[in-house]
Amino acid sequence: MMKNKSLISISDYTKEEYFRILEVAAEFEKNPNQKLLDNYVVASLFFEPSTRTRLSFETAIQRLGGRVIGFSEATNTSQAKGESFNDTIMTISKYADLIVMRHPIEGSARYASEISRVPIINAGDGSNQHPTQCLLDLYSIYKTQGTLENLKLCLVGDLKYGRTVHSLLMAMSEFNPTFNFISPASLRMPQEYKDYLDSKGIKYNEYEELEPNIKDADIVYVTRVQRERFSDLLEYEKVKNVYVLKNKMLEGTKDNMRVLHPLPRVNEIDTDVDSNPKAYYFEQAENGVYTRMAIIALILGLK
Repeated sequence: MMKNKSLISISDYTKEEYFRILEVAAEFEKNPNQKLLDNYVVASLFFEPSTRTRLSFETAIQRLGGRVIGFSEATNTSQAKGESFNDTIMTISKYADLIVMRHPIEGSARYASEISRVPIINAGDGSNQHPTQCLLDLYSIYKTQGTLENLKLCLVGDLKYGRTVHSLLMAMSEFNPTFNFISPASLRMPQEYKDYLDSKGIKYNEYEELEPNIKDADIVYVTRVQRERFSDLLEYEKVKNVYVLKNKMLEGTKDNMRVLHPLPRVNEIDTDVDSNPKAYYFEQAENGVYTRMAIIALILGLK
């Protein structure tokens, strides 16, 4: 059902497809080295810097026995010579069986999927969507909570530009959650996402304070304030350290509560949280490999 189907926005896939991905990710976690991608070539096109997303995709491809071609920044490509994005995608889609792409411009992945002859996986397009991060987040939530239904999620930090929280909100809205949005006024969740929740009858609250509003959460999802999304650095300086989650703040929170973060962190989670059993962000990053293995294998029709 997912064979040859690009993954551009989390809403491209159904609830049933989410569960199929989680099921295959769990199989790969038990047995990660399966040479299903022998004789396949996957292009990894990162027009914007990335550590975890790029390396976890490349790890997923290698564990599946495939080969990777591509680049880790646009300056290493013919775009630096003036080649159009259209021509770059048209050409590379002739070389590979699948393209994984990150690009700073919103909508670029959707456009690529319309002109490419092979499926495209969106590894982040500007401040729009990051669907594979969202699926590994769902896997992490499911593993730690045993369910995706009726959970209370606190989304903290940059809710305006944070593509990870936008994708997570869309996906989790299939499972009757309650959201606490915790952000400075200048980085609030965009109105279009709140309208979407209203249309589905999903409850949410907006707060500016961190500590009192995480006590009854199942998941606290912390994001960094992204300097690269600000045109005005003074605005960035004002909000960059507005929330720092410290170990002491986790006292009195629910036993099952887990702290997630898409990483990289700057200073929004103190390192004293790392040794707390409620800290789950490094395991979350590992889950990215299994989830991306599942997405690749399903899109290529190998599972």
